[in-house]
Amino acid sequence: MESKIFMGDMPELMENILNNLNNEFDSLYSCTLVSRHWCKMSIPFLWQDPFSLETSPLFISKYLSSLGEDEKYSLKECGLNAEFSKTLFVYAKFLKVLDLSRLIWVTWKYLKLVKKSIFYNDPSINLLINLLFKLFMESGATLHKSVLYVSTEINPEIFNLLEQNKQFFSQLQDLSLSVKSEFSTKNGTKLLKILAKNTTKINALKLENFRSDCEPELFHDLISIIKSQVQLRRFSIIGEEIPMEFHGMISSLKSQTSSLHEVIIRYCGYSAEFEILKDCKNLETLCIRHCDHRKLLKTLNCSKLSTLEIFDSQIDALTIVQILEKSGSLLQRLALASASQKFWNEPLILETLKSFCQNLTYLHILNTGFSTQLIELIGNLQKLQFLKLWCNNYIPEEELKIRIKQFAEILPMTLQYLDLLGDARLSSYIDILLNHCNAPLNKLIIDRLDNEKNIKALIEFCIRNRTLNYVGVNRYLNLDDNIRKEVETYVALVPYERIIVDC
Repeated sequence: MESKIFMGDMPELMENILNNLNNEFDSLYSCTLVSRHWCKMSIPFLWQDPFSLETSPLFISKYLSSLGEDEKYSLKECGLNAEFSKTLFVYAKFLKVLDLSRLIWVTWKYLKLVKKSIFYNDPSINLLINLLFKLFMESGATLHKSVLYVSTEINPEIFNLLEQNKQFFSQLQDLSLSVKSEFSTKNGTKLLKILAKNTTKINALKLENFRSDCEPELFHDLISIIKSQVQLRRFSIIGEEIPMEFHGMISSLKSQTSSLHEVIIRYCGYSAEFEILKDCKNLETLCIRHCDHRKLLKTLNCSKLSTLEIFDSQIDALTIVQILEKSGSLLQRLALASASQKFWNEPLILETLKSFCQNLTYLHILNTGFSTQLIELIGNLQKLQFLKLWCNNYIPEEELKIRIKQFAEILPMTLQYLDLLGDARLSSYIDILLNHCNAPLNKLIIDRLDNEKNIKALIEFCIRNRTLNYVGVNRYLNLDDNIRKEVETYVALVPYERIIVDC
């Protein structure tokens, strides 16, 4: 079988292998070196999303080698005199992911390298961005994922090309739109009309920086985009300045209620339009941040939720427990965070979770009390893998030490990830926790690591459990070199951002 793969007799199997390596740049690059056939199969995967990679921007030269003589001459007119070697592939046609902000950023970095001296408003930046856009379309690229916003860097000529090239957006499945005031421009509405006309396969739509005061034509076009989709599964809206009016856009989701599985609402005021969500019978993921969750949840009839995230100024227990009871054992991921106050009627939430939601694998609770009831709940979650805690520890020191010991001893044997980043007081007693913990932790996130007893406990835990691979530290850059050297003999110390997991 191995010989057949190398000779190319099993292209379907080879494609499956490469699909599984889709986000692993180094592995894909290694595949290109195996043989001529592997190279031919791997290159399209390697060049699907080059702008997201934190690599040298010099890869842009491979694109520019495919430009015509007139385009190359225009670059020389702008002071770009680089020579572009002929390539084996037309790399532009492999593009499937395009984030406009990343395209602009990488283009600027490229010109900074090749021109040595360049200002951010250098005309060669705008020229090169538009030449690349044109090259992608003329080479036959079809996007599967895109992050777009209206920018002065994109010339009207490009929008005209987009109108003519139906293929470019025809396979788009994941679309993020930054709905800033710039969308009220002529080019902005033109872009939305092109998307509404040429895209029907979007299953994930994200609207960022959404405002209520944009031009009416913008809302009409957004409604057209939503209604033109065959099966929209994920919808996300992130407001700017807490928009209160949605001009029929949320109501247009009525055409997608049978297909919607995920809804994310952040920084938006409540509108009666959200009542349309009560018809989403197949909703599995609901995330509400800094919105009026009480009114939103009262409109819903969720009974299939597997993921629930609510971040608000105060958590309303009476409203939330109804959702928890309906979801019951189906609920696997839960995040509840009160931004400024303790949970109202917190014991009711904890008791409901214990009675109805025993299958949680992810739990994030912020601004709760470090109570014996919370400890008992966590010990009862025998499938829990990820735990994030930020407690209000308004209890005497000796009592806190006792509870930390109890907490450590009841941690489920399924737990692999523990995040105490926001809880400085729990982090300061990490030695007690680690000395009494038998959970097979793989990742641990703490606020700081700066005293001998905590360092000793961490090392002893690593030796005893042999499961801990990473410790994320909030004040990573302030770590003492001697501490780092001593601890890293047993476990990798990393900035907490590298290993943090969100709901």
